[in-house]
Amino acid sequence: MRGNIDKGGWSRKLQETEVIELGGVFIYVLHDLAHLDLEPKAAGFSAVLSGHSHIPKQETRDGVLYFNPGSAGPRRFKLPVSMGRLIVEHGKVRGAFVTLPVTN
Repeated sequence: MRGNIDKGGWSRKLQETEVIELGGVFIYVLHDLAHLDLEPKAAGFSAVLSGHSHIPKQETRDGVLYFNPGSAGPRRFKLPVSMGRLIVEHGKVRGAFVTLPVTN
């Protein structure tokens, strides 16, 4: 996926959005939730995965899971260092966070 600081010719090869299907569940992936250009429920998506803010967060709106796994890279600001898991079971998707240790 292409992020907001991915510039230059090489970045044109990276998609701005992606659709993933896992176990009959459709997930819409994009970098910045502010650029969501469709209505996920109407389009048949069970989840929207984004990451721009680096803030781990999940919420369900209108039956759709909105999931940001945070950031597993170097610690930014005072945010936790984390990654996320999307678990697909019985045609449903849920999110889980994994907080990683911070070493100085």
